[in-house]
Amino acid sequence: MFDNFFNLNNPDFWAILVRFVINLIFLFLLIRVIYFRYSKKERYVFSFFLMGIVIFFIGAMLKTVFESFSQVGMAIGLFAIFTILRLRTSNFNIKDMAYVFTVIAISAINSFKWSGFPGLGVLIFNLIIVLSAYILEEFLTKTKFGTHTIIYEKLELLKPDHNQKLLKDISERTGKNIRRIKIRKIDFKDEEALLDIYYKE
Repeated sequence: MFDNFFNLNNPDFWAILVRFVINLIFLFLLIRVIYFRYSKKERYVFSFFLMGIVIFFIGAMLKTVFESFSQVGMAIGLFAIFTILRLRTSNFNIKDMAYVFTVIAISAINSFKWSGFPGLGVLIFNLIIVLSAYILEEFLTKTKFGTHTIIYEKLELLKPDHNQKLLKDISERTGKNIRRIKIRKIDFKDEEALLDIYYKE
């Protein structure tokens, strides 16, 4: 088991590292350059990066160590596992979920062995995915919204018939043009609420 413990001359090891660097470059372009630029959701950047890195190494090691393991089966298994994990975490919006599955897809593609398939083709596939995300964000998302989470104490304004007063009050307090408000949590004991506010940038 430990005969080759210190032997790093295995070509599979170096091939995985090369693919990992490529995967990391495209994850950076997708998550930090595109996702963070348009969403400003810093709290998800860490999770997306770590998810992509872990998925890559799981996929690469499964196929390298277990040669009989089906790549199709691995891909389906990864999507199933992380879909279940997603359902047990805080709710994402539709766009965030699209980025979750894009991170999974890029990492799974890059984790596969490229034997018999041109490496340039894989790079082109990665580039198409990243450029698609950029084009959709830049040209199909007409209105750019920023978002923040705030603690709000005027619970009486959270009633549906006071929606305009609520928007006006929070706009005056924050100096932002508040367009939408989502109630995340209401604490009647402390008489405060946790709100997600969306404002036009």
